[in-house]
Amino acid sequence: MRPGAGGRPAVGFDLDMTLIDSRPGIRAAYLALTERTGVHVDADLAVSRLGPPLRTELREWFPEADVEQAVDTYRALYPDYAIAPTVPMPGAVAALAAVREKGLRVVVVTSKLGRLAELHLAHLGLDYDELAGDLFAEGKAAALAEHGVRWYVGDHTADMIAARTAGVPGIGVATGPCSAEELAGAGAAHVLPDLTGLPVLLREITVGT
Repeated sequence: MRPGAGGRPAVGFDLDMTLIDSRPGIRAAYLALTERTGVHVDADLAVSRLGPPLRTELREWFPEADVEQAVDTYRALYPDYAIAPTVPMPGAVAALAAVREKGLRVVVVTSKLGRLAELHLAHLGLDYDELAGDLFAEGKAAALAEHGVRWYVGDHTADMIAARTAGVPGIGVATGPCSAEELAGAGAAHVLPDLTGLPVLLREITVGT
């Protein structure tokens, strides 16, 4: 595992429901998708289970032959509907600052398409060093290794699987669809109610170099 740019290790973060509350914006994008395609998507249900790749959700509403077109349409609508309503999760700004204070880098590894993740981070002024998108569960592990991530923070059991696959400890935050018990059961080394507790935890744990 390389230490990353400048020889400094990193703390990795998932995006949706870890660093950002994208539910209002994603809900708006799904409503726009329904209006555009005429295919009903239960937007409230969809945003209650954020985490898996977009195609996984769209397969619940569209026949397989139409999924790729639905993906393209949704992603075209996304910048106009989903960016402005999104807000940082409680404690996100302070958590990123705490990582910097330890002399570590911030790496965002998300299932969201990279260019859409970049729009969110830029809009909210959330500073990061590296971003890897369109990855889920075990698929995130290679990016965690490539970017020198020593701890990975996420809200989904799949994030804990990613950390475990990469051989790094996972920090679960119970702010998404998965409970604290589910995150612990998936292998989280630590589970927090939300990111407000991360600065204290970072002072207590050792991030390997």
